[in-house]
Amino acid sequence: MDPEIQKMREVVLVYLDRSGGLQKFVHDCKKYNDSKQSYAVYRFIISINPSDIAELDATLGNYILHNPLQTAQIFQSVCFVAIKTLSLIEQLQTEAQISILLKPTHLPPLPSYVLNLSAYPFNYTSPRFYMSEGIVIAMGTVTKYTQGARFLCTEETCPFSEGRFRCIRVHCPGATESATVRTDFVCSLCSSPLQEDMKFRVLGDKQIVEMIDAKILNALKGYSIDKSHFRIQAFTLFLRDELANKMTIGNHYRIIGIPACVQNGLQATACIEVNSVQLYKPNGPSFVSDNFKYLLSLTSSSRWRFTAILANIFASQVVPPGTYNTLKLAILLSLVQTCEKENADYLDLLIMTSDTLVIDRLLHYSLCLLPRGIRHPPSSDIFPSVSKDKHGNASIQACSAVLAKGGICYIGDLSSYKKDKLEVLQSVLESRTTTVFIPGKKYGEEADQQVTVSVQTNFWSFVDVDSSSKKHIQKENFLIGQMDMSLIPVNLVDGFGLLIYNEFPSCRLASPVVHHILKKAINPETMLYKASLQFRTQDYEEFILFARNLHVELSSEAESLIQGYYLASRRVRRDSLHGSTLSASALKVLISLAKAHAKLSLRQTVLEEDAVIAVLLLESSLTLKHGTSALCVAPNPVFPFDLSDENSLQQRDIYLMQCHHQLLKFIAAYSPGIHINTNEE
Repeated sequence: MDPEIQKMREVVLVYLDRSGGLQKFVHDCKKYNDSKQSYAVYRFIISINPSDIAELDATLGNYILHNPLQTAQIFQSVCFVAIKTLSLIEQLQTEAQISILLKPTHLPPLPSYVLNLSAYPFNYTSPRFYMSEGIVIAMGTVTKYTQGARFLCTEETCPFSEGRFRCIRVHCPGATESATVRTDFVCSLCSSPLQEDMKFRVLGDKQIVEMIDAKILNALKGYSIDKSHFRIQAFTLFLRDELANKMTIGNHYRIIGIPACVQNGLQATACIEVNSVQLYKPNGPSFVSDNFKYLLSLTSSSRWRFTAILANIFASQVVPPGTYNTLKLAILLSLVQTCEKENADYLDLLIMTSDTLVIDRLLHYSLCLLPRGIRHPPSSDIFPSVSKDKHGNASIQACSAVLAKGGICYIGDLSSYKKDKLEVLQSVLESRTTTVFIPGKKYGEEADQQVTVSVQTNFWSFVDVDSSSKKHIQKENFLIGQMDMSLIPVNLVDGFGLLIYNEFPSCRLASPVVHHILKKAINPETMLYKASLQFRTQDYEEFILFARNLHVELSSEAESLIQGYYLASRRVRRDSLHGSTLSASALKVLISLAKAHAKLSLRQTVLEEDAVIAVLLLESSLTLKHGTSALCVAPNPVFPFDLSDENSLQQRDIYLMQCHHQLLKFIAAYSPGIHINTNEE
C-alpha cells in the first residue's frame, strides 16, 4: 500500500475522532444495524472542514479540495475498517457497499475555487469542489434515481454468481442513470455478462434545478448604469436525496459542488452535482449619506417635513423637483416596504394617468434603485409556467413576479392585458401565491400535481386614461371625486393597495416638465438641478436599502387612529345592496402605509403623524374608487400646494395638523369607543 495513502487514512481517523464525525458515523451505523435489512449500498454523509484538515495534514487538505472523488475512497476504507472492527453493521459484507458523500463546510476564499457562471470558458472539466452562486430560475419535480445496485455473474460456476455483494455499482457525481444501471456490464473475473439483482436496488430522490448568475437582475431591469457587456447562461444543478426541495424558485443561493459534463444523446450539458446549499442574503448598507443625515437634523422640528422634502427632490434626473410629489412619495413608500418575508407588508401601486411616457420613465427609474426591480417584458409570463426540461421532465419556469422577490415587479400598462391574465393577477394580489398545474400524463408521471409558488413582491402598474376613454363609453359619475374605472375590474382595482391619479394631465403639463424633457433629450447626462448633485441616485439606493431593513412597531396612539378610521370608514362607505364598499384588505394597506412612512422617516416606531399620512393617502385612493365620504379630503391631500421654501413647509405642517384634528372628529362621530375592539368588527 502507498505509504502516503496509509498516512492520509490515519489522519482521516484522527480528524473524525476530534471533530465528532466518528460519533455521528457510529450513530448512523446503528440505524442501519437496527433495521436488520441487507442493503446493496450503505450511504453516509460526512461533514468536513477543509481548514481543520489542512492544519492536521496539508497533503490530505489539498487532496480533499482537488481530488474529492479519490478522497471519498480513503474515507470509505477508513469507515469500512471501523465498521468491521467495532461490529457496527452485521449485514455489511464488502467495502464497495459503502458510499461516502463528503460535504465541505466552506472553501478557501480564493478565485480558483469560485466558478463564475458568466465567465468564459466554463470550467467543467475539473472534478473538484467549486463554490458558485446564482438565482434559481427553473425547478423540476422530484424524481427517482439509482443510488446503487448489486449485480451477479450469469456464469453459474463463477464465484461472483453467489449471493454476496461483490459487484456493486454506486452513483458518482455527474454520472447518468445508465452509468449505474444497464445490461452490458461484464464480470471482472470471467468476462461473462452481469445481471442486476433487482431486490437490492437502492433508490434516492433527484431534482434538476436551473440557476443563473445574479447579473441577470441588471438585465431584467431594462436599464443598467453598468455599460460593460457580460455573458449570461443558465446551468443545471443536480440536487440529490436530502438536498431535494431545499431550494425555492427565485431565491439567491450559494452552493458547493462538483462540475461535470452529462451526455444526453448527441448533446453535452455542463452541470454541477451539488454537495451543499446555503441561502444567500446580502447585507444592506448600515448607513445613509451625510447629506440625508444633515437634512434629517434640519427637519427634526416636524415629523412630516423630512419625507416631504425627500419626495419633492426625488428622481430629479427624470422629473423636475416639486412635480408629481404625491406619486413620488407613494413610490418611496412602496420601495421601503420590500422584503423577502412570508407575511410582509406589501404596498402595490396603480396609477391613473394620461402622461404615460413621463410616468413610465419615473417608475422605471425608481425600480432600478432596488437590487430586485424587474420590468416585465410583455412577451413573457408574469407568473410561473411549466415546460419540459432537457430530460423530458416537468420544469417550473420562473417569471417576472418570482424573480422580483423582495423587490418590485413593474408590469406596465394594465389595460394592455387580457381578461384571463388580469384574473390571475387579481388572485395573486389577494393571496400572494399562485398555483402551477402539472399534468402527469404529459410529463410521464402517474398523477397530476399542483405546486403552489409564493409571490413576494410589490406590483406597480398604470392605466392610460386617454386610451380607456376611447375604448369605453364613460359612465356618469354620480359621486363627487369618483373616477371612471370601467376599463379595469373593480376587484382588481381593490387588489392594488393604493390608487393614484396623476395630477398633471398631458394637456396642462407644467412648464418645468416640458423644459426638463427638452434639455434631457439634448444632453441626457447633464445635471439640471442642484438637488441631483447633493442627493445622487446612489445616495437614494443606499437610503432605501437602509430604511427598508428597519424593524418598526405600531405605537398604541397610531394603532387607535388607524383602527378608528377603518371602523368609521366601514360605517360611512356602504350601500344598501353590497354593504360596506371598503375592502377587507384596507386595514392591511393602512398599516403598511403607516409603517412605510415611519421607515422613510428613519424611525422604528409608527407615530400618529405617520398614521395621518397613511389615512390621507388611502382616503384619496378610496375617493377615486367610490367617491368622497364624510371625511371629505382635498383632491391632493398630502401635498396641497408647492413646496418652495421653509414657509411653505410650515403651512403644510399647519394644514396636516388641521387634517389630524378633522380625522379625530370624524372618528369620534362615526366610530365612538374606538379603544374597544369588538368581535363583530
